[in-house]
Amino acid sequence: MFQRGITAQDVHLVLQGGETIEEYADDRPYPAKLVLGWSGSRPLHVVVAENIDAGETVVITVYEPDPEQWNADYRRKRP
Repeated sequence: MFQRGITAQDVHLVLQGGETIEEYADDRPYPAKLVLGWSGSRPLHVVVAENIDAGETVVITVYEPDPEQWNADYRRKRP
């Protein structure tokens, strides 16, 4: 995250106002999801796992989606 120039504040912004674009219900030990959000004009993807019993959200990875690999809205990968 830090190597990519993404701050903790960026992650909080995405998780507070972002859109879940994919869910991974079968992930273990906790279900996970891919959230799309923005830090200013910069699109970000945050993958988080949710431990509902403990009220805990675990950040797995954070990255800026590559426009070569994602559609213009960053919600779907290019074929």
